[in-house]
Amino acid sequence: MSWKFAYDSPKAIQSLLDKEGLALSKKFGQNFLISRHVRENIVKELTLDPPMKVWEVGPGIGSLTAHLLEAGCAVTAFEIDHGFCRILSEQAFGDDENFRLIEGDALKTWEKVWKEDGTPERICGNLPYNVGSVVIAKLLEAGCLPPKMVYTLQTEVALRLSAKPGEKAWSSFSLLAQMDYVVKSVFNISGSSFFPEPNVSSTVITMEKRDTPLVDPALRTVFLMVVRDLFAQRRKTIKNNLLGGKTGSLVGKDGVALILEQSGVAAGLRAEQLGWAQFISISEAVANS
Repeated sequence: MSWKFAYDSPKAIQSLLDKEGLALSKKFGQNFLISRHVRENIVKELTLDPPMKVWEVGPGIGSLTAHLLEAGCAVTAFEIDHGFCRILSEQAFGDDENFRLIEGDALKTWEKVWKEDGTPERICGNLPYNVGSVVIAKLLEAGCLPPKMVYTLQTEVALRLSAKPGEKAWSSFSLLAQMDYVVKSVFNISGSSFFPEPNVSSTVITMEKRDTPLVDPALRTVFLMVVRDLFAQRRKTIKNNLLGGKTGSLVGKDGVALILEQSGVAAGLRAEQLGWAQFISISEAVANS
């Protein structure tokens, strides 16, 4: 790899952007990770074993990409910014046979790559704050489940991913992630590690695939429907959320009452008060209705 760039230097980054006539986009949540120490720790969390196939979402100008390629991985990078794509392909890594660039919105391009190439061994990325949860949810819902994923996220999103029953951040997103993965917040990143410095705090999370999912694969579709219904309006009871959701439209008022009776879950509870056993019990009752 011939590209050598001072990724830790805001001055060098700004000079490159100016030279290319580029400006940072708030729309895409662009902040460059300028701490080599943090980037090395992220790579360490990925537990790479070359020549692993790695997807990187939102590489920017390639600060983490460079580490992945140096480790001998085959990297597929998804980048939406045309200017950054030009830098990645024409200056940075275009001559590296282990680098492939997918230009465009990752939310619109990843599925085609997945269907053609299969699930990668790792997925990572410094995900834009405005779409981080959406990217992860899309992968999980579709069943793109690599052995390990490592993301840099807004701390608020990381808390939702790793939340436990009874916690304020416990949500349908927590259940979606944790049914297949052990999710851990491994370290926080100070704002000074980014250029420009963001207005939100950042956390690196790891998602390690479970040997056995918490939800039976045969129940997965129903479980996700039920969970979405139950968390649709957090202030409402589970009974009212089921009635107002897809579950209610399928089984009706009497059906919802029967489902709650069979599951043994009190109708007046709210979704954030439920644990795994209760969500699964309700889902099984729906599946058998």
